[in-house]
Amino acid sequence: MKGFNPKWKDFPDYIIGVTKEIWEDRGVHTLKHYYAPDIIVRSPASVVQGNEGVIAATMSTLAELPDRQLFGEDVIWTGTPEQGMLSSHRLLCTAIHSHFGAYGEPTGKQIKYRILADCHAINDQINDEWLVRDQGAIALQLGKTPMEYARELIELEGGTEKCVKPFTPALDIQGPYRGKGNESEWGDAYQDTLKRIMHAEFSVIPDVYDRACIGEYASNQTALSYGEIDQFWMSLRSSLPDAEFKIEHVMGNDDAMMSPRAAIRWSLHGTHCGYGLLGKPTQQPVYIMGISHAEFGLGAFVENTH
Repeated sequence: MKGFNPKWKDFPDYIIGVTKEIWEDRGVHTLKHYYAPDIIVRSPASVVQGNEGVIAATMSTLAELPDRQLFGEDVIWTGTPEQGMLSSHRLLCTAIHSHFGAYGEPTGKQIKYRILADCHAINDQINDEWLVRDQGAIALQLGKTPMEYARELIELEGGTEKCVKPFTPALDIQGPYRGKGNESEWGDAYQDTLKRIMHAEFSVIPDVYDRACIGEYASNQTALSYGEIDQFWMSLRSSLPDAEFKIEHVMGNDDAMMSPRAAIRWSLHGTHCGYGLLGKPTQQPVYIMGISHAEFGLGAFVENTH
């Protein structure tokens, strides 16, 4: 780990350790070191540049959810310390909604949700990030629909004219990371599967997925086996039938004592003109930033998509 603090044994240890240090150990100030001054953080809700904005958002979240814990389920990665490394970090988060904030008046409810974050790091510092948080899961556990939560957030930010604009390619800022992933048979296999699904070849699901596959999807949906997995992907695609599907980044790992895994960052960009996961068609333009993880192996295939 040349250029990184020797306390980190490898890159996954760095990503999981930094996350814990910032959030659970209350080292918010360490963001001035671990995040580059001009870092770019993209999420479906916005694009933010600069670690000062990240620090402010981190304190806001901790003020509302002070007991928040972040359990690192996996880190799939590529690169070298000398040239820079890209991680795709999957977390399961828990918290009690105990204080007022972006999610409204405190409810005292326990919430559990996933985050997937792709981060590029070099010389002990993260300088580029793509982050997807399961906001729908949070809203539903607090007794709101995702649409109700979105409307409340827009009002909180000053209405449609003043609110923060959601992320689209037109708002993107080119960061230092320009890679597309690594050479991996597992990344290639998962990429092929997602492409076939997005081109309406849903018959690939029983051909490729294990019969006992568990899928974890947006809004805390858990799917078991072919039928429920098919329902998620079919419902998503049918909502945006004219959308362009694009693979943004793909990588795979095959490590000792672990199943082969793959991580893919992808997008759908089109019009909400069909019935499905997104409800009644609104004819509005929609951009979806998605990150998916998959594990391979008989009886042990797991898919996480958010």
